[in-house]
Amino acid sequence: MTLADREWRLIPEEARDGPMQMALEEVAAQTAADGGPRTVRAYQWSPSTLSMGYRQAADSVDWAFAEREGVTVTRRQTGGGGIYHDEHADISYSIVAPAEELPGDLMDCYELLCEPILDAFRALGVDADFVDDEHPAIHEPACYLRALHPAHDVAVDGRKISGNAQYRTRDAVIQHGSLSYDLAVDAHLGVFADHAVDAQRFRERVTSIREEAGVDRETAVGALEDALADWCDARVGEWTDDELDAARELAAEKYATDDWTRERTN
Repeated sequence: MTLADREWRLIPEEARDGPMQMALEEVAAQTAADGGPRTVRAYQWSPSTLSMGYRQAADSVDWAFAEREGVTVTRRQTGGGGIYHDEHADISYSIVAPAEELPGDLMDCYELLCEPILDAFRALGVDADFVDDEHPAIHEPACYLRALHPAHDVAVDGRKISGNAQYRTRDAVIQHGSLSYDLAVDAHLGVFADHAVDAQRFRERVTSIREEAGVDRETAVGALEDALADWCDARVGEWTDDELDAARELAAEKYATDDWTRERTN
């Protein structure tokens, strides 16, 4: 049975804060596991947010900078380094489906779920693909500056343009990722403590859709949504009231708390 034989919904880009965006992914996983629609979506972090990796140390964050600049900080369920999701410069997506319908091997699953992401880049005229070889880390706590890995890092001529990660609940798979639409270099570096990376070094490692294709953000989001929908034959849908209520509760009790974000104990 192919992906298109199942019920998929596309939720077009919505702007929500970081804790709510992360809570919605858990809720979508429960919906899929319970026999409801599988979900593909594009989303925007508003206000701008640093999503810490699951095991990222709290002291790697410049908390004073984040507070001063109005940057929300939350923690993801996925590993890797922190990602600064600028309200304008970042475009994010997630794919959520029952685990039994996807490959059990992690690398095979990455390859399948990244298909629409690479399709979106191709539609935009961006020559992006998984990196051929590993590249050394520049600043380990920062996702876009960590060592590049062929399994999940997408780059253009060795410059990273997208990071992708996935995790599994008991019954579902959640993959999410960040596409670099533009480079908000000062804020991207500023949220990380004790880095020795200047703007030039950052630009040598990271590129963006705007730099590579010259399109506006709306066009880039549209290409991503079209690719996600085509990949699984999804129909445009929306969250149910019950899902939104559950996500708000989960965001308040987990993703917006210091216990989770700073200590990972909630």
